[in-house]
Amino acid sequence: MNKTVTQPANTTDHAERLWDAVLDGDEYAATEAVLAALHSGVGTEAVLLDVIGAVQRRIGHEWAANRISVAQEHAATAINERAIVHLVRETPRPRVTRGRITVSCVDGEWHALPARLLAEVLTLRGFRVDYLGAQVPTPHLITHLHRTGPEAVALSGSLPTRLPAAHATISACQAAGVPVIAGGAAFGPDGRWARLLGAEAWAPDARAAADRLADDPLTRPHAPHQPVDDLPHLADQEYTLVRRSSPQLVRAVDAGLEQRLPAMREYTELQRQYTIEDLAHIVDFLSTALYTGDASLFTAFLTWTADILAARGVPPGSLIPALDLLAGELRDFPRATALLAEAREELSGHLGTGQGGPG
Repeated sequence: MNKTVTQPANTTDHAERLWDAVLDGDEYAATEAVLAALHSGVGTEAVLLDVIGAVQRRIGHEWAANRISVAQEHAATAINERAIVHLVRETPRPRVTRGRITVSCVDGEWHALPARLLAEVLTLRGFRVDYLGAQVPTPHLITHLHRTGPEAVALSGSLPTRLPAAHATISACQAAGVPVIAGGAAFGPDGRWARLLGAEAWAPDARAAADRLADDPLTRPHAPHQPVDDLPHLADQEYTLVRRSSPQLVRAVDAGLEQRLPAMREYTELQRQYTIEDLAHIVDFLSTALYTGDASLFTAFLTWTADILAARGVPPGSLIPALDLLAGELRDFPRATALLAEAREELSGHLGTGQGGPG
């Protein structure tokens, strides 16, 4: 592959310095750390991916382990975004030697930093880049494609619950004659959901995406297709019905949990709010698993959620009765019932609780 920049050995020290700065909420120290890396001879691409990108990944891991707060996570991300601005200003403007690429987040996706990193890397590689940012509605994206005629769309998504929206976007781009390379955690660690949804390519990270686009331009689609053609199981309408009834399902499960777990009656307003949010996420991931027909999407989310709850001192075993109650509400939905049964078994094994129960 035509890899223009390799990872220098000393990026770890620079990343550690940036980490300390963002953890302190010190934008000036963060900027100094990034520029120090650049001036020490680390290439701009490596600073972007192996310093800023590495710190951003660490932010996510530390939040999941409950070692930093949501506010700290947001502040650190904002500081990293501003550090990118300073880094780009210090870098000579690259000459355009390759085609035009549109970089966009899926509609509803607020995590824009991965897409921003990709846009900057592609620019460094000589592409002309249109970076559209977070939460781009599909009609606006398609209008942009008709106006600019790019060689490809790089579509970024972090949350699997955005996969139905991503599918609609991929299909709309292809109908406009523009191929799509997908990336981000939403599409699975191996890109399985990017392939399922018909994207022309998938990349695990920004460096791999830039290599792919530079080495082998994507083939333009010839005939548009409809999402239901890719996922024939959608004809049973379970996804649509579960999605539409999400608020009622959340209320029903919440009420049932209070009966099964009397301690919930003593919850504060904030604890109750968190519970409602967790239940809404469970229903969202269930409906997305129904959309893709892939049970692993739902089971992986539940085991991750169990670990998150445990890190925050919340009994993860409370997820088991929540699944039971949800199964009762969806007893007339065969695919949903099967998904819930498989998830319950997987979660029980993960928790080491046999048949499961409140932890």
